Amino acid sequence: MGMGKKLILFDIDGTLILTGGVAAKLMAEAVAEQAGMPMQWNIHDFVGNTDRNIIYTLLNRSGMQEAIIEETTNRSIENYLKKLEQELKKDEVVTILPGVKQLLAVLKNDSRFALGLLTGNVLSGAQLKLAKEDLFSYFPIGAFGDDALKREELPSFAIQRAEKYYGHFFDKKDIWIVGDSVNDIKCAQVNHLKSLAVASGHVKEDELAEYHPSVLVKNLKETENIIQILLT
Repeated sequence: MGMGKKLILFDIDGTLILTGGVAAKLMAEAVAEQAGMPMQWNIHDFVGNTDRNIIYTLLNRSGMQEAIIEETTNRSIENYLKKLEQELKKDEVVTILPGVKQLLAVLKNDSRFALGLLTGNVLSGAQLKLAKEDLFSYFPIGAFGDDALKREELPSFAIQRAEKYYGHFFDKKDIWIVGDSVNDIKCAQVNHLKSLAVASGHVKEDELAEYHPSVLVKNLKETENIIQILLT
């Protein structure tokens, strides 16, 4: 392996794809059914969070006793994944964001880069969401919402799996987290990694800028420009 190979870890929702709020709505429904009560929520409960932490937060807020939250969380995830699988059979639910397919194709075929996911989605949810046009196949490794409750704990899982899969030690200065949320930026900073913030999700560009990502772009459309950024 050449020196300085770059590990690029992509978030999913708002970065690679959008589901138009459908996934969030289905998760809230799934939790409400398992808890036997309606859930109060807004989209900001979901942005940059992990699936398990979202559900924990909703149940805790509803006043559920700590002793039964974990079991209810597990049942809620099962329920959510069934609903998601059903809903994603409809073609129009998942939108692949501009530039994503071209960028992934170029990165996958360039030996200077290694690809992975870093997402709050549980693995099965990530597979379902990225089934469209076989996007999931671009990512041989990843860290998922099943691995840890907090996003900032995910990079160590992703890096360890990447090093095993690619047979390469990745220096922290050569690892990028690409995401659309403030939590993606914070996650990179806490772990001393680089962050490419993309204003293609639910968080506006000026709000992302306040948290000082390494680089901030509107979207992933300008493939050559993005490649040059990721090589730094």
